Amino acid sequence: MTRPALIGDIGGTNARFALVTPGEHVPREILALPCADYPGLVEAVRDYLERVGLAAEVAPREACLAFACPIGDDRVTMTNNHWSFSRRDVQAALGLERLKVINDFTAQALGVPHVAADELVEIHPGVAREHAACLVIGPGTGLGVGGIFPGRHAWIPLPTEGGHVTFAPTDEREQNLLRHFRNRYGRVSVERILCGQGLLDLYLAHCSLKGANPGCRTPAEVTAAAASGDGIARDTLLRFLKILGDVCGDAALTMGARGGVFLCGGILPRLLDWLPQSRFVEAFTAKGRMSDYTRTIPVRVVTAPWPGLLGAAEALHNEEVE
Repeated sequence: MTRPALIGDIGGTNARFALVTPGEHVPREILALPCADYPGLVEAVRDYLERVGLAAEVAPREACLAFACPIGDDRVTMTNNHWSFSRRDVQAALGLERLKVINDFTAQALGVPHVAADELVEIHPGVAREHAACLVIGPGTGLGVGGIFPGRHAWIPLPTEGGHVTFAPTDEREQNLLRHFRNRYGRVSVERILCGQGLLDLYLAHCSLKGANPGCRTPAEVTAAAASGDGIARDTLLRFLKILGDVCGDAALTMGARGGVFLCGGILPRLLDWLPQSRFVEAFTAKGRMSDYTRTIPVRVVTAPWPGLLGAAEALHNEEVE
């Protein structure tokens, strides 16, 4: 009997685990477990394997796990939860012959080539060039920015910290927003605005500039208020998407992403109806002398529920991923 491999996508709140047949990319037995319920990774993995009914004699001997934190040497310390561990210790404790540990957005990027066509929503048509880099970008808890390039034998991930580039206003409203954010944060990165907390902060900034009392306390409330006709919430949501278009266009130019742009993360699939109403495409393509360049690049939203798990399955036997 072929032992399954273990794959995982672990964030600050939940650890998503699944099994995959070696050499394939379709995850099965997917479970999301609250990280707060476990003292560490080993305990969570053991509980997962017990829940899916894998006895020790058929337990995985190889695994690829993606984490929402910087990945360096042996020690992995989660940014937004209490888990901290040694790769070598985890490998020994779980009896794994092989363990790959990667960044969660590297997994998101590597998952994109395995997303089904009906789980991609076109926002801007274009012609994707073969043998060209693709930009993968996604607002969520932060702003993930990365890419993939079709290598000779496998997809090559292109990790970046592009979410931390400086926010560049393009009109008077954004100049006023920048002054508001600068008073609070000093330097203002695009991640300060293009994330869940950033959407709420953008709403509060709009309220401050308009001299209005804020009625929303969470990003979800901002979205709900916009849908209910609240003018400030609506302006906030449309401005959020316009700024995202600016940033995506800049990142596409920087990366040379003529293979296409893929928008990932938990926020954008909920805003699909807003994207056509927004100035996202206008901002994405309005790049002066390079507008013809960006105008040809296709942009799609990834609606697949588990792209990080698909990417972990890809990374498991991808020689370009250490």
